[in-house]
Amino acid sequence: MAFDIIVKGGVMPDGTRADIAIKDGVIAAVDRDIAAEAAEVIDAAGKLVSPPFVDGHFHMDATLSYGRPRVNASGTLLEGIALWGELKRIQTRDEIVARALDYCHMAVGNGILAIRSHVDVTDPTFATVEALLEVRERVRGTLDLQLVAFPQDGWYRAAGGEAGVIRALDAGVDVVGGIPHHERTMADGAQSVRAACRIAADRGLMVDLHCDETDDPSSRHIETLVTETVNCGLEGRTVGSHLTSMHSMDNNYASKLTALIAEAEVAAIPNPLVNITLQGRHDTYPKRRGLTRVPELRAAGVTVAFGQDCIQDPWYSLGTGDMLDAAHMGLHVAHMTDPAGMRDAFDMVTATPAQILGLQFGLEPGKRGSLVVLDAPDPVSAVRDRPARIAVVSDGRVVARTVPAQTTVIAAF
Repeated sequence: MAFDIIVKGGVMPDGTRADIAIKDGVIAAVDRDIAAEAAEVIDAAGKLVSPPFVDGHFHMDATLSYGRPRVNASGTLLEGIALWGELKRIQTRDEIVARALDYCHMAVGNGILAIRSHVDVTDPTFATVEALLEVRERVRGTLDLQLVAFPQDGWYRAAGGEAGVIRALDAGVDVVGGIPHHERTMADGAQSVRAACRIAADRGLMVDLHCDETDDPSSRHIETLVTETVNCGLEGRTVGSHLTSMHSMDNNYASKLTALIAEAEVAAIPNPLVNITLQGRHDTYPKRRGLTRVPELRAAGVTVAFGQDCIQDPWYSLGTGDMLDAAHMGLHVAHMTDPAGMRDAFDMVTATPAQILGLQFGLEPGKRGSLVVLDAPDPVSAVRDRPARIAVVSDGRVVARTVPAQTTVIAAF
C-alpha cells in the first residue's frame, strides 16, 4: 500500500518510537517500521512527534493591534476593555481580516492547528463577527477555527448584548460565550450565565464563559455555571475560562467549588501569560499571581488546558504565537516543575485542549492526519527549550517547515 506521508523514526509523547503513515488525510498506520512507499517521507529520527498544538482561548479579532489607537498605560483588564472599545470604532472589517490571517500564519508555523477564538458581538457594525467568519472559511482545511459569541461589553450591560450573541449564533458562530463578572451587578452576571446555558441547551451548542477574571474573591459566577451546566444537561460541553478569582478565595470554599466543577464536568482554561500580567495590578506587596488553582483542579479530576488569550493587543503587549510559551509560564506559576508536571503542561497545550474542543486529533490509526515534528527528544525538553517545529502536517498535507538554527561557539575559554 502506498501512503501520502510517512513520518519515520519519531519519538511519541509516551517515549515509544514509531513510524506514522498518513493516507487520504487520516492516520492509516502506526508501527515500529513501516516498509512501504510514500509520496513524501519526513525524517523524524529521534525527534518528538506530537499531536498538533491547540489554543483553547484566544481573541483573534484584536490580535496584532498593539499600539492602535494607543497603549494600555495601566496594564489592567478594564483599561484593555476600554481601549478595545476605542479600536472598535476605527478599525475596518478588512483590517480585522488582514491581522487575523497574519496571526493564523504565525500560528500554523508554530504547529497550532486549532484555535477557539472569542469574537466580540457587541460591535454594532457586526464587523468583528463578519470578519472572523470570513477568516474561518479562508483557513479551513489547514487550521480549525472555532468561534465563540462573546459579548465583551456585557450580556446585559451593553445595549443589544444578548441580541448580538443570538445574531452571531444565527450567522454560524459555534459556541455561546459570556462575561458575567463584567455585568453591572452580581445578579445580572448570574442571570447572564443562566441565559447562556439555556441558549446552548436549546441549540445543542457548547458554552465557554469568561468567568471570574478578577482578583475579587467574591466573584463566584463559576458556581452558577456549574449549577446551570447540570440543570441544562450540558456536562462535558461547558468551559469556565480564566477563573482567576479562585486564587484569592478562602481555601475551604475553593475546595468545595473545585469538587462542584469536577462533578459538573466543566473544563477550565486558564491563560498563564495574560492572567499573571493583568491580575494583581491593584496589589502593592505581596502581589497575587493571578492564575487559578491549576494543580488542585487537576487533582480533583477537572479537565484543565492552558490558553494563550492575547497576542500584541490592548491587553497584552507581547507574545509570539507559541503555545509552548503558555505551557512554560503555566508550569512556573502553578509550581508544576517536577518531571510529571512538565509532561502534563505539554498535554495541556496539545491533547487536552483538543479534547475540550471536540477535535479528533491524536497519533492513533483513524485519527486525523495532523501532527507536529519538533526538534526535541521528548515533551519535557520541548517545554523547556521551545524548539523549532521541523514539520507541521495538517490533514495529510505539510503546511509548514522550519530548518533549526545551529550555533557554533567560537569563543575560547
